Amino acid sequence: MRRPRRFQLHAPAGLLGLLLVLAGAASPAADFHEWARTPPMGWNSWDAFGTTVTEAQIQQQADVMAQRLKPHGWQYLTVDIQWYQPTAQGHVYEEGAVLAMDGYSRLVPAPQKFPSAAGGRGFKPLADYVHAKGLKFGIHMMRGIPRQAVERNTPILGTDLHAADIADRGSTCPWNPDMYGVDMSRPGAQAYYDSLMQLLADWGVDFVKVDDLARPYHQAEVEAIRKAIDRTGRPIVLSISPGETPLAAGPHVSTHANLWRISDDFWDQWPLLLAQFKRLHDWTPYRLEGAWPDADMLPLGIVEFDRPTRFTRDEQYTLMTLWSIARSPLIHGGDLTRTDDFTWSLLTNDEVLAVNQHSRGNRQLFRDDDGRIAWIADAEDGATYLAVFDTGDATPGAPPTRPVAVDLAGLGFDGPVAVRDLWRRSDLPPAEGVFSPEVAPHGARLFRLSTEPRAATPDPRQDPQPSRPSTRNPSRASIGPMHDRRAAGTGA
Repeated sequence: MRRPRRFQLHAPAGLLGLLLVLAGAASPAADFHEWARTPPMGWNSWDAFGTTVTEAQIQQQADVMAQRLKPHGWQYLTVDIQWYQPTAQGHVYEEGAVLAMDGYSRLVPAPQKFPSAAGGRGFKPLADYVHAKGLKFGIHMMRGIPRQAVERNTPILGTDLHAADIADRGSTCPWNPDMYGVDMSRPGAQAYYDSLMQLLADWGVDFVKVDDLARPYHQAEVEAIRKAIDRTGRPIVLSISPGETPLAAGPHVSTHANLWRISDDFWDQWPLLLAQFKRLHDWTPYRLEGAWPDADMLPLGIVEFDRPTRFTRDEQYTLMTLWSIARSPLIHGGDLTRTDDFTWSLLTNDEVLAVNQHSRGNRQLFRDDDGRIAWIADAEDGATYLAVFDTGDATPGAPPTRPVAVDLAGLGFDGPVAVRDLWRRSDLPPAEGVFSPEVAPHGARLFRLSTEPRAATPDPRQDPQPSRPSTRNPSRASIGPMHDRRAAGTGA
């Protein structure tokens, strides 16, 4: 039988108390955490289209997303940066570009890229198209007020003030030339953010990713945006970036945003993936329902216009397994219209997605000096999810896999344990004592452990109950047949 052992809270008592006090002080009448009770799952245009995405391309992505991903719980479709710049190219920015802007200092979609936005309609027609597919619509925006607005000194809606009155010309983004920060100590500053978020609400936006906000951490503007969203009355999920968000900001960001980036832009390079293990572990005390440390987008399939991901198949399993067991938001970045069967298999495995959407107490179990890592989490039915990783590099002449040994007694199990391989979608022989699954270099495996018969897989669409390149061959994956090499105990 399994000895009762549950892990629900992991922060020190003092920290938990501080989080509760801050949450009580900052929460609006309708707690924004309720708007993202599970990690958001969706698609974002940046990885595939950079600054160039158009209305037609967004509609094409929405069509595929509604057909292939929505049945598995994916719902947010987000237009990333430079939708207001008609001349944007690639993944770069243009100093001094003329931006589409309304008469109240607010950026609007460039009609050259989004024709339905003409005539002051903004993103409302495109949001309606996305909503008609049963999806939710998101946009990216930069912190601050357009430099163009400051130069023209355009008015702030609802006030007799102008852009130059609230701009902080000394607060600029180091990598994007479009904006000045907003000095929140000045009259009209909150009114500007209020009018901006009301515009998004009027368009029907469900998700906003605000950039140049988390690194460095602009606390006053974070608070202003939180307040402005709440005043609209529309449940707009708030994501802030880029990372890494300072860990010291954890108590604040978890009571003001639904998700926040824990790293700079994540691309398909093994060193970047390896670094996310420590970051996700470090952010464990602040992983709360409705407040999610965000390891960034999934650069899978076709990215950067027309190239396939550089991740090997083993590395892609590691990416999806780590993001799932650590409950990072799942935001896909590849071109959905050119998705291959293997990528679809990663994005539509409901047993794996259930770990991301329905587990609790997610935590690193161990990390040894030889690159073997294990994470665990509690399933809602009392089972345990176990993810094992081998982050070591492949060595010429070495066996193709290594065992990652896990003491089942340390997980609270006494006696035979039923084992379900979630990537294979198959039951394995019962394990007892030490469970030692074989894992390929840069690879991962994901299991469900229990003493009871396996229950039906939770539907990832349902809310939970209260409470770059590798030299390895991309074609060889650790989820295929395992080699008959076992450590002491039970292998798989």
